[in-house]
Amino acid sequence: MTQIDSARILILATDGYERSELRVPLDELRNMGADVKIASIKTGQIKSWDETDWGDSVTVDLEAANVNAAEFDALVLPGGQINPDKLRADQNAMKVVRDFVRSGKPVAAICHAPWLLIEADALRGRKATSYHSIRTDVKNAGASWKDEAVVVDNGIITSRSPDDLPAFVGKIVEEVQEGLHRRAA
Repeated sequence: MTQIDSARILILATDGYERSELRVPLDELRNMGADVKIASIKTGQIKSWDETDWGDSVTVDLEAANVNAAEFDALVLPGGQINPDKLRADQNAMKVVRDFVRSGKPVAAICHAPWLLIEADALRGRKATSYHSIRTDVKNAGASWKDEAVVVDNGIITSRSPDDLPAFVGKIVEEVQEGLHRRAA
């Protein structure tokens, strides 16, 4: 078991991430004492999408190609439409997602980010949720889609939208403190 104030958490994102879905977990988990790093498929800064236009940026700490899942306790995947669509087409980003899924560590995906879990074939036979517009994608990937703020299935955390961020962050904390989950990749 890892206490949140000593946890190392990775957020994987690129240009076009939904601002609140990265910023809220980043800020809240850091405020609880977690060491939170941003990984991306590019170096420098990545720019958010903030409701109807480009928003602020965050600095990338490490490239996806250099991520070692063994160095972290959990993976957080913010949504937005642009961000997960770019990431699911990138081999290095998908390696990160697959490595975390195989590790048994918590993996948290909100909004459109379950697209990454679909690409990793991590939702088959699980309960999950997502932004309503991709529920058919989630179902077609073999998951049982639920219209709930947050759904957890053996350490795989999914959530619907920015409205659900309090429940999403709360489940990340809970699952990190529970530790590893035995699950089939």
